[in-house]
Amino acid sequence: MLVVGLGPGEKGANRTGRPFTGDVAGELLYPALHRFGYASSPEPLGADAWANPAMSLSDCRITNAVRCLPPANKPTTQEIRQCNRHLGAELAAMPRLKVIVALGAIAHQALLWSYGLKLKDHPFGHNVRHALPDGRTLIDSYHCSGYNWRTGRLTRESFEAVFAGVGALLA
Repeated sequence: MLVVGLGPGEKGANRTGRPFTGDVAGELLYPALHRFGYASSPEPLGADAWANPAMSLSDCRITNAVRCLPPANKPTTQEIRQCNRHLGAELAAMPRLKVIVALGAIAHQALLWSYGLKLKDHPFGHNVRHALPDGRTLIDSYHCSGYNWRTGRLTRESFEAVFAGVGALLA
């Protein structure tokens, strides 16, 4: 499984060296990955507030649609397109990949672009599945941001339902 987020978080990945580690989004993501057997620990941070060296991922990789911290956490279309070749290369380097989880509409859009697909043919929606041309499955999720979590747009249960669906596909 490949989990694709928006971009490195200012207080998370840019500081700790691990995606979604040290920011609010990681407080939802890593416990969910742990619950379904993709992370060895629910806690991505170590006692020193850096990436927990005892935590490892299993059958899971995490990446982002853009490679640099976007201003105001909103990458431009040009930034997404500029970084898209990196996402495409990462997908090409994972021949055994079966499921991709897109965290948010920007990750969804970037993935479609990397496949040369149109957004209108594959609309974004929480826990919506899309068959990709290479046999992989794309599953969308609202981004696990603090904003989505605090406003109730995304709950722990609705987020974990996405990963339960991944497990069913990989079983």
